[in-house]
Amino acid sequence: MDKILKKESEINWMPHPVAKGVAIKLLVTKKDDGSTASCLLVKAVAGAEIPEHLHEDSDDIIYPLKGKAKYYVEGHGQGDLIPGVLVRVPKNTKHRIFDIEEDLLAYDVFTPALF
Repeated sequence: MDKILKKESEINWMPHPVAKGVAIKLLVTKKDDGSTASCLLVKAVAGAEIPEHLHEDSDDIIYPLKGKAKYYVEGHGQGDLIPGVLVRVPKNTKHRIFDIEEDLLAYDVFTPALF
């Protein structure tokens, strides 16, 4: 049976696969939980950047919990990434996070599951 209750404090941070100064915490994954969506926390220190990339098969939904940065989504332009703003990046669309002015903590969902 899949685990339906987890404590975020018991899940370890791991380095982001490509971005220096950025860490991820995998909260719910297809591999570990059999989920159709991946849910994670992303934290980035001021001055870090998540370079332009895309996810071929998954939408990426980003909801910042704290901090201040800028985002860019191909075909939609750029804007402020701050608490209260939700950004949905359609699958196969280039995007990036940059100009991180204040340490950023974001809730990130991939659907279908990326991890």
